[in-house]
Amino acid sequence: YFYEEVFLSLGKGEQYNIMSKMDEEELKRKALEEKITKIIQCAYNVRGVLPKGFLEKVYKNALYLELREHNLNVTPEAPIDVYYKGVVVGEYRADMLVDNDVIIELKATQCLTRQDEVQIVNYLTALHIDTGLLINFGGDNLEIKRKYREYKKTK
Repeated sequence: YFYEEVFLSLGKGEQYNIMSKMDEEELKRKALEEKITKIIQCAYNVRGVLPKGFLEKVYKNALYLELREHNLNVTPEAPIDVYYKGVVVGEYRADMLVDNDVIIELKATQCLTRQDEVQIVNYLTALHIDTGLLINFGGDNLEIKRKYREYKKTK
């Protein structure tokens, strides 16, 4: 109802601008969701071929190849600079950055820890990226957690 009231009080050109911005945001959101789904499917493809027990680097190399086969632009070992008052005070590397808007952090441990989750959120914060995937190939089952730069309550 709010949108209807706003549209009624605006001229046709202004209504179009608001609608096109809403449509543009919706398209971006859908594209991101499709990309996340594709990344997750790629992780499952890797796990289907490589069982638990390998070093993290093996899964990282395999996932990189899988993501590239699915036409995703992947930056391995993406540099992350942490700034304090305009000065770099820390330097890290994210395992992968996909299309400059999704960070992937890989693990090959029995289970993910709170520290793993904090690490990827810190990377998201430092790079000003909203979404990341924490993927663990080391457990009995593939473990994937979606993390956000800002806290979001999940359903």
